[in-house]
Amino acid sequence: MTVQNLLVELFVEELPPKALKKLGDAFAGVLFDQLKAQGLTAADSKLTSFASPRRLAAHITSVASQAADKAVSQKLMPVSVGLDAAGNATPALLKKLQALGADASAVPGLKRAMDGKAQALFYDSTVRGATLADGLQKALAESLTKLPIPKVMTYQLESGCALPGWDSVSFVRPAHSLVALHGSAVVPVQALGLQAGNSTQGHRFEAAVSPVVLKDADSYAATLARDGAVIASFADRKAEIARQLAAAAAKVGGGARPIEDDALLDEVTALVERPNVLVCEFEKQFLDVPQECLILTMKANQKYFPLLDAAGKLTNKFLVVSNIRPDDASAVIGGNERVVRPRLADAKFFFDQDRKKTLESRVAGLAKVVYHNKLGTQGERVARVRALAAVIGGLLGDDALARRADQAALLAKADLLTDMVGEFPELQGIMGRYYALNDGLGDEVADAIEDHYRPRFAGDALPRSLTGVVVALADKLETLAGLFAIGQLPTGDKDPFALRRHALGIVRMLVEKDLGVSLAELLAEAVGLFPQAAPDTVKLLTEFIEDRLAGSLREQGFSAQEVDAVLALHPQRLGDISRRLAAVRAFAALPEAPALAAANKRIGNILKKADGAVDPHVSEVLLQEDAEKALYAAMQKVVPQANARFESGDYTASLQTLAALRAPVDAFFDGVMVNAEQLDLRLNRLGLLATLHAAMNRVADLSRLAV
Repeated sequence: MTVQNLLVELFVEELPPKALKKLGDAFAGVLFDQLKAQGLTAADSKLTSFASPRRLAAHITSVASQAADKAVSQKLMPVSVGLDAAGNATPALLKKLQALGADASAVPGLKRAMDGKAQALFYDSTVRGATLADGLQKALAESLTKLPIPKVMTYQLESGCALPGWDSVSFVRPAHSLVALHGSAVVPVQALGLQAGNSTQGHRFEAAVSPVVLKDADSYAATLARDGAVIASFADRKAEIARQLAAAAAKVGGGARPIEDDALLDEVTALVERPNVLVCEFEKQFLDVPQECLILTMKANQKYFPLLDAAGKLTNKFLVVSNIRPDDASAVIGGNERVVRPRLADAKFFFDQDRKKTLESRVAGLAKVVYHNKLGTQGERVARVRALAAVIGGLLGDDALARRADQAALLAKADLLTDMVGEFPELQGIMGRYYALNDGLGDEVADAIEDHYRPRFAGDALPRSLTGVVVALADKLETLAGLFAIGQLPTGDKDPFALRRHALGIVRMLVEKDLGVSLAELLAEAVGLFPQAAPDTVKLLTEFIEDRLAGSLREQGFSAQEVDAVLALHPQRLGDISRRLAAVRAFAALPEAPALAAANKRIGNILKKADGAVDPHVSEVLLQEDAEKALYAAMQKVVPQANARFESGDYTASLQTLAALRAPVDAFFDGVMVNAEQLDLRLNRLGLLATLHAAMNRVADLSRLAV
């Protein structure tokens, strides 16, 4: 058995750029896992994946030519079935042994062991380890089967090149060669109608030789770079593009920097094998168009990197990542400049045309745009959002806020009917802001039109103004309530309407802006706009939002116990939650906390088992035992203090004040029989506990902290 490094490469036609990174990682990852499962890798084997526009490859260190033999113990059958009364093998046992390649001579060596309630016979044997050829063939087949291929195509193999049994292949793109090298030796495996060899192809135009012959597995990347003009590693190619982008921007000067877009960088990395960054420019007159429009058209349509100045403003220069390195790049630069000009001209035309009509004049047209076949048109949706915005604006401010929110809600969707948003849907809201400013509506209303989509994703900024917050809340509440009303709830991984994102957006605004509104009131108002909503819609929606809230809080570092304790009370003002959590964490650190949490849980259980609802009322005359008198006296002193601190919003001090009750609570349970036979005594003691329970659980359900 020899141990060498292994290289496997599949050379194909240009792969889908947006899927390349996943394809490369999946191809190499499954290949490695399969070889490991067959015992062909070592404990310290390392995997390196490669992916370029025309190849998927994997390099694995310390791969054996044959896996070690394995001792295997196989259960055959119960002893009562395999041996007769005289201890001789039954026909059933002999048949089983024969299937395993053994005969009657193996019977004396069979082991007996308990299997459940009966003894069974076991056959010990040694299974020969897989050879690399067989193991790699299996691993390669599995790797290709499990590739996350966006769309499969079927193609015919070239005449005379197909292996026996192959004439057509289904794969993501036509494959042209397969490399499999163990050290310097070719591993005889097949895939997609191809026989493995030791040669591949380099850059389509700039390779020094064709084909590129690989000496051994370890020289793969270096040989491709030298002879094939290809940077095979996706990560190395991405880093080289980033380096060249930064260098080109620095050469432009003036603090210029390329726009940061990791998704675009990944896509461009998947489009080139030999990156060469060039500086191009366009006419300055196009800078009169909103920079978001120009940036989007350059990125989405041309895969260019716009250059920003030190203040973050778009310049008239942009960077192109070419796949060739000619001595004179002027033709490449000129070609890209000619290509981008019509795109920018289109954007300027759309912008100029859109400004000829006001946003308000477009609102009537929303009545003709279907929002959802069960929820009506965008015009009807706007009316619902306006109604919600009026309510929220009234709760959070005065008539002036309500008027601004109403105006922003009325115009928020109007830009959907503009040419610019029709061409670039990603600009909805952004263009609405520009057109609102053009109409002279003022910054706050214009900002709210853009911001009502915020937060668009995790970590996105919240609306800039209270007007924007009101409209954003109204828009997201209307979306959630409407889709819940018609039963369009997310299931598993499927959330086509991004309802989880909308719920998190609502949570973030209520928490981070510390808004003094009740979640229950907001949901009731929103669901009330939909007559088709079932009676339990508010309940389902509340649970959905609280689930998102709980997950968000745990991601922020709060423990499940802390989150459960606070959310068990279903607090309606979400802005209070961070203070409640801080109070619970501080309380849990007190030495009295475990005993009080356990006592709280015990009190809760006692009250649940009581006949009927317990009246939280105490008659001092009926207090007989010293321990209950002492607890009552302590409560008379401590509870008002805790309540006063709670009402002032100092939740931490409120809980810490309750710590003084630990000793009298412990003494009460040690010395008092709660369920006394005398009815009036029993009810009075239950009332005492109910009063204590209510006082202890105003900030959080402390029983959730009990171990």
